[in-house]
Amino acid sequence: MKLSKTTSRVTLGTVFVAAYVVVATSSWIVEPSPAEPIAHEAGEMESTSQRLKGGLIECASPKPELAHALARDIARSLANRSSRASMVLYDRTTDTSCAYGADKHYDSASIVKPIILGALLLARSDRLSEDEQELAREMIVSSDNDATYTLWDSVGTESIQEFLDKAGMEDTILDEAGLMGLTQVTARDQATLLELLTGEDNSVLNAEERAYILGLMRNVQEDQRWGAPAGAPSGAAVQVKNGWLQRSERVKDPWDRGDWKVNSMGAFTGRAYDYGLVVLTENNRVPDGESPGVGWDYGMDTIERVAKAVHRDLYPDRTPAAAGSPGRR
Repeated sequence: MKLSKTTSRVTLGTVFVAAYVVVATSSWIVEPSPAEPIAHEAGEMESTSQRLKGGLIECASPKPELAHALARDIARSLANRSSRASMVLYDRTTDTSCAYGADKHYDSASIVKPIILGALLLARSDRLSEDEQELAREMIVSSDNDATYTLWDSVGTESIQEFLDKAGMEDTILDEAGLMGLTQVTARDQATLLELLTGEDNSVLNAEERAYILGLMRNVQEDQRWGAPAGAPSGAAVQVKNGWLQRSERVKDPWDRGDWKVNSMGAFTGRAYDYGLVVLTENNRVPDGESPGVGWDYGMDTIERVAKAVHRDLYPDRTPAAAGSPGRR
C-alpha cells in the first residue's frame, strides 16, 4: 500500500457520551487470595494463578518468579476496586503472559477505532486517499467520532467483519444498530489485534500497513496518553488507544446511572521491548452529587494501577517514563 502525503492537522477529540439504555449489572469487589502455583519440571513454562472475586488471574512464564510476581501484583492492584475489570498481557521478549477475565465482553468505546482502520486498509488494497488518511489521523490521534463514523460508513460492517475474521478476533461483535462505541470486545481479542500489528505476519495487513496504524497510535495526542502507558519504560516506543463512554442517566437501576466504561490498550516496542497490555473496565460509578468526571478518573486509575504493576514487574531496572499518568485531567 502506498500512502499519499497528508496534512498534519489535528482536531481536538471530544468525549463520547452514550445515551443508550444498558442492562444493569450487580456490583462486586475483587479480593486477593493466596497464589496457587502449578508445579512444572525445571526449564518448562511455569504457570501460576491468583484468585479474585470474579475469577482467576493466570500468568505463565519460563521465569517462575516473574509469573508469581505478576499474578500477585495485578491482584493487589485490583483489590478493593469497585470497577469491573479484565486484562491481558503478552511479552514476546520474556515469553510471559497474563490474563484475567479475558473473554468477558465490554462496550468498546473508542478502542474499536484501530479495528476500523485495519478494515479500511484491508479493503483498500492499493492506497488510501488523502481524505481517508486525514480522517484516519483524526480518528486515531484525536479520537474524533465524526471522522470515525465517516470511515465506518465508508468501509461498511461487512468489510469490518471480514477484517475481524481474518485477524482471528472471533469474539468481537459489531453492534446491530451500527453504533461503533457499542461494539462488544474482549481483552483477549484486543490483545490479538496488538499482536497482529506488532508481529511479522503479512496475511492480514502488510508491514507498511501495520506500521501506519502503529505510527498513528504512537502519536495519539498528549491528553489521551493515559492508561496502559502509565509507568512504561522510558526507552520503549509507546503505541496507545483509549476509549471511554458514560452510561445513560435514564436507566432505572441506580447502579448504572452515570457510570463510565474506560478502556486502554498499549503496545510497547523498540530496543528490547515487544509486549502489549489491554485493560478494560466498566461500572466506574459517579457518586451522587459528584462531577461525571469522577467516574472517568476512577476508571483511569484502575487501569493505571494494573499498568504500573505490570511494567514494574516486567522491567524493574528500567526508569519509568513518568511516575504518574501523562494525560490525566
